[in-house]
Amino acid sequence: MFAVDPVNHLNDEQIQHKINQKTKPLGALGSLESLAKQIAQVQLTEPFNNRQKLAINQPAMLVFAGDHGIANHGVSIAPSAVTQQMVNNFASGGAAINVFCRQMGLNLEVIDCGMLTPSDHPKVTDHRLGAGTQAIHQKQAMDLLAVKDGFSFANDLVQRHFDSGCNLIALGEMGIGNTSSAAAIMAAMLKLDVKECVGRGTGIDDESFALKRELLTVAMNLHRDKIHDPVNVLACLGGFEIVQMTGAILAASEKKMLVVIDGFIATAAALVAVALHPSARDYLIFAHQSDEQGHPKMLQALDAKPLLSLGLRLGEGTGAALSLPMIQAAVNFYNDMASFDKAGVSNVV
Repeated sequence: MFAVDPVNHLNDEQIQHKINQKTKPLGALGSLESLAKQIAQVQLTEPFNNRQKLAINQPAMLVFAGDHGIANHGVSIAPSAVTQQMVNNFASGGAAINVFCRQMGLNLEVIDCGMLTPSDHPKVTDHRLGAGTQAIHQKQAMDLLAVKDGFSFANDLVQRHFDSGCNLIALGEMGIGNTSSAAAIMAAMLKLDVKECVGRGTGIDDESFALKRELLTVAMNLHRDKIHDPVNVLACLGGFEIVQMTGAILAASEKKMLVVIDGFIATAAALVAVALHPSARDYLIFAHQSDEQGHPKMLQALDAKPLLSLGLRLGEGTGAALSLPMIQAAVNFYNDMASFDKAGVSNVV
């Protein structure tokens, strides 16, 4: 469904030279330099023009919501009803992600991918694939048609933002039980034991943590014969919101948009997207390392160095929103910082 081209590396030497000639010691801006180079690789066309500028236009935060059958089996501190309650909070402007999006100038859209009960709020986009997934330790989460439909919904969503002039999307999520789904996806994609992938989510106690590991071990054994390709991993273990985040990554990468990945759940979607189309990795910016146990290994598998490490474990896209000033700083220093020659400063390279 998607055709993702790798970024153009023909300008790499000129981009790096421009960064090196800024009035600073080599590498003195640390991760902002590699970030600026990545953005330039995505946005600059051949032939290289030293005056061409980078830009972040109409950035959008897309928060995908869905419910999970496994949430009814004691793996979370909250009932599934909280998913819809928080979605209505997002739509009304009262959550952390709303505060940060207003501060950072992000356009927020909330998408119902398949909550148990639909939201009647007019600001919630209806891309429902069902009323929550099946419990993954008992059945497949969804059928393959739901994965296909989820990708189609995501493509339409990203196309709409692209047509409005957006060239960067950030991904967030809401779904009680979705750390269970993400941990199962991580175990399947990285071929790891469940114990290395499962964390405490929103803060479950020892008894619930042990149960969560037990149920996910059952899930992995139940679906073992089917989870050898990324699409079947989504169908067997995924959430409706994770499916649509995966599709959004691929749709945006196809359009050469930057994609900011939030925490553990969004990174699970990134694992699947990159497995389907390895070139999608070129377009991904990893916002932060979350406090969820498995996240560092996920990031390592994707060769990702997150911009922030704040001990976050909220989801919603909060870490992705908070990373936007860093992304804008990389763009601005590339565009506006003087070179040694222009500033009349002795070159310290």
